[in-house]
Amino acid sequence: MLNPEDLYLANNKILHDARLKNLTLVIALSSPQDAGSTAGQLGHFLLKELKNIEVVEFDTDQLHDYRSRRPHIFFNKDHFEQPIMPALKLYAVEDTLDKPFLLLTGSEPDYQWQRFQQALLSIVRTLDPSLVVLVSAFPMPVPHTRPMPVTAHGSRKDLIEGISPWRPKADLHANMTNLLEVLFTENGFDTVGFGINIPQYVSDADLPQGTLTALEHVSMATRLAFPSDELREAARAVHGQINEQVKENPEIGRMISTMEANYDENFRTSNVAIPLSQRDAHKIPGRDEIGAMFERFLEEHEE
Repeated sequence: MLNPEDLYLANNKILHDARLKNLTLVIALSSPQDAGSTAGQLGHFLLKELKNIEVVEFDTDQLHDYRSRRPHIFFNKDHFEQPIMPALKLYAVEDTLDKPFLLLTGSEPDYQWQRFQQALLSIVRTLDPSLVVLVSAFPMPVPHTRPMPVTAHGSRKDLIEGISPWRPKADLHANMTNLLEVLFTENGFDTVGFGINIPQYVSDADLPQGTLTALEHVSMATRLAFPSDELREAARAVHGQINEQVKENPEIGRMISTMEANYDENFRTSNVAIPLSQRDAHKIPGRDEIGAMFERFLEEHEE
């Protein structure tokens, strides 16, 4: 393995500042599998709303696959401008009460995953965070009309107790956030992860409801104070837009009604937000069925 420390450029004066020791580290990485753009939006929102300073920048030219995830660029009448290049950085941030924390956000690496993990582990050992909070999101057959369930996991059992008593065993395709939780836990750091259950039928769109749910759980676990008014307003607007689209398609409406009935039954019997994939298969439309319904819906409403 090549030297992991060659993967990043650090502001060493800030990195070794004693005031950054023993803080909370929040990890929110964007990726094609980031349902609802939940983690990516969370990182963007925190940087936009809170005071921050860059501590470490990773070399995305070594980590990013530009051909599979091409940068966006604007065309303005007769010229191109404002290319948006991928970035992956560690920031020192202050919440609304000026309490500091650390934030790793940006594009999940496409390449050199093990080398990146070792590079980040070296940085984390220097900073010695008191808690590592990891945010992710995945599509689930849950209705947008109900609070989003959250799958909680990690080494800090006191922080995940009562959030998701659903305890499945599954063989999954890992993302970087999953691997970082394992890495940090095995190296003696306290970890807590929140996987936001995004409604399957809108998981490809930016969904501020998911980001708001993630923000609330991060705040609950860390006692950090975050602004939320803008996210709440955006969530209400998107919720209304989805409702309007559903009204135009009775088939989608029936599917969501089925999800609502199972969601409500789940709460009545357990009083907890257990993901609904545990329900009987005949009660909830499968992934392919949901996708086919919405493909027909979009085809009927193309402009």
